[in-house]
Amino acid sequence: MRHPASEHTPGFDGYDAELRRHGEVLRRACGVRLHDHVLDIGCGTGQTTRESARTARAGGALGVDVSASAVERARELARAEGLHNVTFERADAQAHRFPQEHFDLAVSRFGTMFFDDPVAAFANIGRALRPGGRLVMMVWQHGEHNEWDVAIRRSLAGPGEFATAASAGPDPFSLADPPAVKRILDAAGFADSAFTDVHEPVYYGPDVATALDWVRGFTCTGETLKRLDPPAAASALGRLRESLSAHLTDDGVWFDSRAWIVTARRR
Repeated sequence: MRHPASEHTPGFDGYDAELRRHGEVLRRACGVRLHDHVLDIGCGTGQTTRESARTARAGGALGVDVSASAVERARELARAEGLHNVTFERADAQAHRFPQEHFDLAVSRFGTMFFDDPVAAFANIGRALRPGGRLVMMVWQHGEHNEWDVAIRRSLAGPGEFATAASAGPDPFSLADPPAVKRILDAAGFADSAFTDVHEPVYYGPDVATALDWVRGFTCTGETLKRLDPPAAASALGRLRESLSAHLTDDGVWFDSRAWIVTARRR
């Protein structure tokens, strides 16, 4: 789930830290090669884009994201690392005019679940791939399989009110169902769709205070708290703090999670 960070929290580098285990799994699944040209969809601050560029030394990587601030930060980090074969653009991958049949690989770390028209979006991404080009993306499995989502929603809703806590915003679990995703990708011009289970924890920070700041920046948290009156919001935050405390280990606050690695190739 692409969580907008509220502010930079000292000692915690946000989204990349949260998904550190997932990033390692995705990197292995991508298998970027020396001469590859890589397209990173929903790149955020560009960690996966920069990693791809470092491996594709004779190729390059383009990262796109709808957030102007994330793209600017990605550019700053690439300059600081001295990477010259990576670029970033603020763009909506659903409609952006990518160079046709240019990329060998399209990759995404939780950046493809929020398309208004997923068939159109993946068809657009597919046109940017060379024939036979690969798509490798990581998406969340259903919410009930993700301890972080269950815990947050229960905390915000209170006893017996779990169902009412559902966010009215974009659905981070929209690509959780493999048969539905296969139909989308087939319609968009992809073949050989495959799904690999990813069972890795998410990291919310070194302590409860940091974790609470981070989780308060999630869209679902912010929307729910806005709907509550002040006493109810205070109670919800208290329950959330207790839940985070229950998941505090010697290595910080961790929650169980389940995701899919989805692979396919352009027909």
